[in-house]
Amino acid sequence: MKILKTLVFLGMLLATGMAGATALSSYTFDSKEEEQAFRDFTAELRCLVCQNQSLAESDADLADDLRREVYTMWRQGRPQEEIIDFLVSRYGDFVLYDPPLKPSTYILWFGPFLLFVAGVVVLMRTLKRKNEDREVELTEEDKQRLSELLQDANENQDSKI
Repeated sequence: MKILKTLVFLGMLLATGMAGATALSSYTFDSKEEEQAFRDFTAELRCLVCQNQSLAESDADLADDLRREVYTMWRQGRPQEEIIDFLVSRYGDFVLYDPPLKPSTYILWFGPFLLFVAGVVVLMRTLKRKNEDREVELTEEDKQRLSELLQDANENQDSKI
């Protein structure tokens, strides 16, 4: 049974790796370096349908169309910046995995930090409130009773020695 699970896992792993490899295999390049540069470039672009996959990994029809468009511009010798500008003008900053720092993306860049600070503030207030609750004022009667108990305990210890 354990061998069967291992074989199924390896088969799924192999199929997953092959699915990503076939997405870019239909394009021709002059060299392996150019092919790798194209793969790296499309890995920096987000699939607009899948959202958690890069353009290089996605099997969506729109991703295939975008890859074809990027490949055409790539083969025409257009610089990467020009291709990125084209995609951003058409689809917005969402197509980039690393969006630029500008007012419309401040929440993406500073949001995690602000959430962390807010969490620390809430934690500090909660801990402070718990510490304040632990401090109990003893009445004179409680203090006297405590003193008697301590005195009795000391006398019992002295008598044992």
